Amino acid sequence: MNSPNVTAPADTLIVNTLVVTMDDSRRVISDGAVAIRDDLIVAVGKTADVTAQWHSDTVIAGERFVVTPGLINTHVHITGEPLTRGFVPDDTPFLENVFEWLTPIHTHYTEEDEHISAQLASLEMLKSGTTSFLEAGTIRFIDPVVEALTEIGIRARVGPWAWDLVPEPEVLRLSTKQAIARLNDTMDRYASVADGRIQAWPIIIGHTCCSDELWRAAKGLSVECGTGFSAHMSPAAMDPEGFLAAFGQRPMVHLDEIGVLGPNVTLTHAVHVDDDEVAVLARTRTNVSHCPTTALKVSYGVTQIGKFPEMVAAGVNVAIGTDGNNASNYHDLMRATYLVAGLFKDARRDARIFPAEDAFAMATRAGARALQADHEIGSVETGKKADLVLHDTHRPEWRPLHNVANQLVWSADGRGVHTVFVDGRRVVDDYRCTTVDEDDLLRRAQKAGEGIVARSGLPDRAKWPTV
Repeated sequence: MNSPNVTAPADTLIVNTLVVTMDDSRRVISDGAVAIRDDLIVAVGKTADVTAQWHSDTVIAGERFVVTPGLINTHVHITGEPLTRGFVPDDTPFLENVFEWLTPIHTHYTEEDEHISAQLASLEMLKSGTTSFLEAGTIRFIDPVVEALTEIGIRARVGPWAWDLVPEPEVLRLSTKQAIARLNDTMDRYASVADGRIQAWPIIIGHTCCSDELWRAAKGLSVECGTGFSAHMSPAAMDPEGFLAAFGQRPMVHLDEIGVLGPNVTLTHAVHVDDDEVAVLARTRTNVSHCPTTALKVSYGVTQIGKFPEMVAAGVNVAIGTDGNNASNYHDLMRATYLVAGLFKDARRDARIFPAEDAFAMATRAGARALQADHEIGSVETGKKADLVLHDTHRPEWRPLHNVANQLVWSADGRGVHTVFVDGRRVVDDYRCTTVDEDDLLRRAQKAGEGIVARSGLPDRAKWPTV
């Protein structure tokens, strides 16, 4: 290292490592280094070049690591499902799954449960390399959730539960006026928390659960506040059938007509779309969050009718989500990225669709764009937020290492994530979270989950007898 007298101080230096920058040139830097000061990356390059300009008392020897930008999950339910993970049978059709199991389960969460649930979901994401996420808009108790996310140190965009066309269950019933008021209140109180790491968005449930008035109000609020806006749409035939019956138009056409689509919008699922709707998404530059595991497990027909290759070809920004813990059952975005890379190779019998490099870009660059934050996150570049993942190559799935893109997508998963930085803060170190007591959180999650299941009165449909 050079003398501190002629170099600038950094908080942390990662040296002699392999850096997957995901910058515009997609450079992979061998014998690379990253310098972190405060919440920012202040230098990236060859180790000799970076250490000629920066010194630090905290130097991470990076020979065993591959450094990537933090992954970005663009659709995840951090409440409602994490504490009942796996309880819902995996042989329930879509409508039964959503309206007889998932929605009722939400009503049995307490404020404390949602705090635990948010931290449990965040813990799983951080330990598997996700540093930022967009919540799905199903938070009942926004205050404890924001508190939980602030404590654990992840980056998030969140919003409260908002719909206005669903009368049951009564505890979730909202009038249009109440739903809009709830969105406004959350935007007022949580526009920027923890130095902007946590931000509120006007997120609505979508589907056929929201009036045009609510769609327009949420979109208007996002424009007024300069944020993104998100909703579910068209995972199954229910949504296009409902829109055609109500408006004589398919969902994307109608949402375009009422003026709510655009580059600050992320619609999740978008499996049941036709060619005209793909064209609308492309023309309006609307983002799409693709949740491949949910699509498979809930039988959306994604490999038969999904048009994600056509969306990407048309210029739609397609990012990746994991969804809920009874639909995909995990929040490891590397596993979801693996599926994105593979599904359409087989469905179309075309190995050229979604190569590893493109799939990993969906998990990073495309996610950053969907979060309206591509100027801050999604790549390892000077001036961007220090959201970094150190993948441990001293593992069998990482050796031998010849092609790092193939390794990240096809060989590795979140189990190899050794260290994670968010905003320059080391939130995972040597496979352990530094911000919460993991053992205590897992104990409380088990206890709370058992309580929710008991209160729900839903049947235990596990097929194997427990003796």
